[in-house]
Amino acid sequence: MRERAYEDRAVGARMSPTTLDDISALDGADTLTRRVTVSPAMCGAGSLIFAQMGDWTWEAVNAACGTNVYKARSAAGLPAYLSFYYFRVSSSGRLHPHGLTFGDELDVTSRVFDVGSQSAPLTVHRISRADEVAQPGLLEAVEVFEQPRPDCIYVENFNRWIVRSDPDSNVGLVAASPVGYQHKHLPRLPATYLPRIAAGSARKNQTFFPSGLPGFSPAAPPFTTIYELDVVRDLNGVGLLYFASYFSIADTALLRAWRAMGREDRKFLDRTVLDYRLGMFGNADLDSVFNITVRIWQDEREAGHELADIVISEQGTERILGVVGIRTLLNSKHSRG
Repeated sequence: MRERAYEDRAVGARMSPTTLDDISALDGADTLTRRVTVSPAMCGAGSLIFAQMGDWTWEAVNAACGTNVYKARSAAGLPAYLSFYYFRVSSSGRLHPHGLTFGDELDVTSRVFDVGSQSAPLTVHRISRADEVAQPGLLEAVEVFEQPRPDCIYVENFNRWIVRSDPDSNVGLVAASPVGYQHKHLPRLPATYLPRIAAGSARKNQTFFPSGLPGFSPAAPPFTTIYELDVVRDLNGVGLLYFASYFSIADTALLRAWRAMGREDRKFLDRTVLDYRLGMFGNADLDSVFNITVRIWQDEREAGHELADIVISEQGTERILGVVGIRTLLNSKHSRG
């Protein structure tokens, strides 16, 4: 990815997010704007774009919260990690996460909000085509949660600071804010926008749609599959199950379900992702095997409009590791089967 320094009109800052020194010089800035050229490492049908969105969150928190996110440590001296608890990506379809390709020029605006606790902030991103937003450095919560632009992608990241309770295990991670972490100076996110309720409900009910799906009917019977954690692809640099791997694991299970329905892989690649919600409720050790259940629902009123409900659990313990809700629009030539 190639990024050029770009003036942030909201805070008067300039940044080049590929250089840590440049980012840490912006401590206290709650809004950052970048001009980004899409590279092969951040686009495609997989999890690459979601990984990039997560990197933008780390950069924004690093700049806003007075601590080096990449080297953070707890008061006890343990490495503290800015983990992802709730991740949502939404769009109208005019610009969507899997619709990006080599060379696309984008404006990416990130803003960090205080949620009233030491756990971690909430970070939002607006992604637009270059120069389509008149004031790219301005991003208010009401735009993200109530009045989204039809030509943008919006990202919501609710994070939690965690440390390992056992240095040799990814199970039993505990909350612990790092030394120097600051959040009270950030703009306070209105309570109506807090993601805790949606994430907590998804964890409890194992779905983002606990009230059912009026107007939708099952496109196929529930599909179950097994996934073995891949130590080559699924772990990050500190040995934890990488947050972007949750996306690829969920999409792998969804693709298997589509194939079981007799659908072609091209249908999967051609879909438009309108809304992707992911709750990450646990990590996993290296030898873990996951049970995954996929339910696909089709809109009875609009051909090609579908919802996927996915639950990832750990085989043996039945711990719920992830809950996923994906709303998609199929290419018209592939609708209904």
